[in-house]
Amino acid sequence: MVSDKISATQAIELEHKYGAHNYHPLPVVLNRGEGVYVWDVEGKRYYDFLSAYSAVNQGHCHPKIINALKEQADKLTLTSRAFYNDILGKYEQYVTSYFGYDKVLPMNSGAEAVETAIKLCRKYAYEVKGIDKNKAEIIVCKNNFHGRTTTIISFSNDPEARENFGPYTSGFIKIEYDNLKALEETLNSSNNIAGFLVEPIQGEAGVYVPSDGYLAKAKELCEKHNVLFMADEVQTGIARTGKLLAVQYEDVVPDILILGKALSGGVYPVSAVLANDAIMDVIKPGQHGSTFGGNPLAAAVAIASLEVIKDEKLAENAYKLGNLFRSEIQKLVDSSEFLKQVRGKGLLNAIVINDSEDSSTAWDICLKLRDNGLLAKPTHGNIIRFAPPLVMNEEQLLDCVAIIKKTFNEFEN
Repeated sequence: MVSDKISATQAIELEHKYGAHNYHPLPVVLNRGEGVYVWDVEGKRYYDFLSAYSAVNQGHCHPKIINALKEQADKLTLTSRAFYNDILGKYEQYVTSYFGYDKVLPMNSGAEAVETAIKLCRKYAYEVKGIDKNKAEIIVCKNNFHGRTTTIISFSNDPEARENFGPYTSGFIKIEYDNLKALEETLNSSNNIAGFLVEPIQGEAGVYVPSDGYLAKAKELCEKHNVLFMADEVQTGIARTGKLLAVQYEDVVPDILILGKALSGGVYPVSAVLANDAIMDVIKPGQHGSTFGGNPLAAAVAIASLEVIKDEKLAENAYKLGNLFRSEIQKLVDSSEFLKQVRGKGLLNAIVINDSEDSSTAWDICLKLRDNGLLAKPTHGNIIRFAPPLVMNEEQLLDCVAIIKKTFNEFEN
């Protein structure tokens, strides 16, 4: 039997001994969370500035979401899709209305949702667009992060994600992100292009925000060539960037919308692919599915999570606090030769350090931030991402800004 009480050292040693070493966590052992805060096993409180990679937009253990989880767990957790249940249809009606689509295909993880979108796009290409069988190609962007399945890493250019996992899946064309000329040339080069898969902001690449107008023009080019525009909003969606969806900054409506992470408020794995009937209706019984996808627990949790976003106006809060955060951090950047840039939208932001990508600088700074009561994580050796829960208030944000400024000043001096 596992004891309730465990030291930080013991917890780390257990993971190291019995778990696969596929992560490199910051050395802090957490056992409680509430709102914008988490506590370690010694009882020290921290501001969470990662939000489980934007899965905890609604804050840790939001009471409305937790209550929905508990109530549904007491009644029915899983039937598989072999049978109907009394809540999935309600969730499907709610989520399609919420985002403005005809239909949703429910899955569990973000990577599963991306895989689902790829399959949907290819099937549409063959059965509606008329591309020759097995010839469909999907355009993706360099430095993307869409997950870690075999197919997805096949179109990654991250050597750590790819090396020794081949052979790789074909059917993808990689172009430079934020490069409309490259997109247009690729679309003109082949009649076999089925879709364009893109992150509105490249999160893992270091919160890389594309040029104004890039997404809108990309969507226009896709429409011109009868190519499906697929937006991966797993990390940027659900109010993180100050809009419900990041594509809404340019009034873009994706042909296929991919969601995950905060769709459950970080309480349970829930993801979704949304599209209109003309696209979604190519999927027939037996052609795609998941034992857990669309389970009653997930449906109840997702409804509550989306209600929290709307009721608490979290997109509006992220927009306001994001502007304040970047304004305050820009003052730090302006006064320092050590820092190059702060960038982002809403409460998805990053600071770029004046150092090489293979340095340990960002990691070392994150250790000092931890010591000062704030948890963040590097995306590269010289970039730190800052993404707190969207329930944060202005006083808390300014407190965090003070911690960040203090930490950078300590490190620089």
